[in-house]
Amino acid sequence: MVLGLGRDGQSAHNLASRPDLVINLPAADQWPAVERLAPLTGRDPVPATKAEGCRFEPDKFGAAGLTAEPSQLVRPPRVAECPLQLEARAARVRPDATGEFVIVEAAVRRVHADARVVVPGTDHVAPAAWTPLIYSFRHYFGLGPELGHSYRTRTPRAPAGHSV
Repeated sequence: MVLGLGRDGQSAHNLASRPDLVINLPAADQWPAVERLAPLTGRDPVPATKAEGCRFEPDKFGAAGLTAEPSQLVRPPRVAECPLQLEARAARVRPDATGEFVIVEAAVRRVHADARVVVPGTDHVAPAAWTPLIYSFRHYFGLGPELGHSYRTRTPRAPAGHSV
């Protein structure tokens, strides 16, 4: 997994000394919780590079109305409400070409998937059941209907009648 983070944020600061992280992937209908998180930072004082309106919040889970759930292999907690949670370890953290961001190359160590987004009887995510939140040009979107699939897919089809 490759991530881009603002260089002055608390996450980038934490990764400089502690490589563990959790990547929580929200569903499309969770955009209000993501937006409640958007103006919050764990940095105190708030860095000057943060957007206007950003504020320090030591309890981001509580402020967003989310539940912390212990991870199994890494120190940071997972967001219990997110359908997909990836426990990972940063293998490399480096500045981007502008120096404004850091690029994090992370190795996923464990995946947690809500049973509602998994093809029954497998460990595959059901693409038709997983409706990720997409952030495009500062607007939130979900997915439309499936248009097709790659010849390389190994994901089995969900059984007929399996409601998602």
